[in-house]
Amino acid sequence: MVRRPVAWVVAVVLFAEALGFAAVNWLLGEVVHRQRMSLAGLDSNVMSTSSKIGGVVFGLYLALCALVALLVAVRGRRPAGFGRVLLISAAVVHALLGAFAWGLLGWTAFLSMIVVLALIVLLLMTYDQGEAEEERPGPRPDAPASGPVGGPHGSAPAAPGAGPTAP
Repeated sequence: MVRRPVAWVVAVVLFAEALGFAAVNWLLGEVVHRQRMSLAGLDSNVMSTSSKIGGVVFGLYLALCALVALLVAVRGRRPAGFGRVLLISAAVVHALLGAFAWGLLGWTAFLSMIVVLALIVLLLMTYDQGEAEEERPGPRPDAPASGPVGGPHGSAPAAPGAGPTAP
C-alpha cells in the first residue's frame, strides 16, 4: 500500500512549492519596486504588482493541487473529476518547468522538477484495476446476479445429477 504515503509526500511537496514560489515572486516584486527597475520602458510598479499577483495565483494553484493530494491521502480513494484534472495539469506544469530548468538553471533544478513529476504520476497511477472496480458503484462482474434464479422458465434449478422432471 504505497498509495497513501505517496499522497502525503505529494501534498507536503506541493505545499512547500506553493509557499516557496509565492515567496520568491513576492521577493522579486519587492526588489523591482525598490530598485525602480524597468524593462523596455514598462512601469516598475506594474512589473512589481504583476510579479506579486502571479506568484500568489500560481502559489494558490499549487496549494489547491496539494489539497487534492491531501484529500487522497486522508480518504484513501483515488482523485476523481476536477481533482484528477488538477493533478494531471500539475504533472504537465512540472514537466514543462523541468524542461525549462534544464536549459536555464542546470541539472539539479531539472532533477527536482522531475522528482515531483514522478511523485504526481505515481499518485495518479497507483490504483490497479481491482481497486478501481471496488470503488465503482453497481454490480461487479464476479458478483452473483440478483433477481429470480432458475432455469429457462424461472423455476428453481434442478439438483445436480437429477434427470428431467415430469410436469
